[in-house]
Amino acid sequence: MSDEVHICSLVVHARQPQLVRQALLGLPDVEIRGDNGQGKLIVVLESGSENQLLERIREIQDLDEVLAANLVYHHCERADALEEKSNADYAP
Repeated sequence: MSDEVHICSLVVHARQPQLVRQALLGLPDVEIRGDNGQGKLIVVLESGSENQLLERIREIQDLDEVLAANLVYHHCERADALEEKSNADYAP
């Protein structure tokens, strides 16, 4: 397991949003968190390294019908710290 967790969000502009949505859902560690119905998708990625995130962003940018994929936010944290926060959220 990696010592870090990288989370980022993107705004993806698509010419054919339904085709892009299907392609995104086929990629690992990709979540679609919003869709304005007119070609803008909010996408969240999670990875164990910054390089893996960059590779995934390039993959998204190279998808047919993607006009642009713009990084909006990037967060990096130790994996054990995130786990501690997650466990604390569910503590009685």
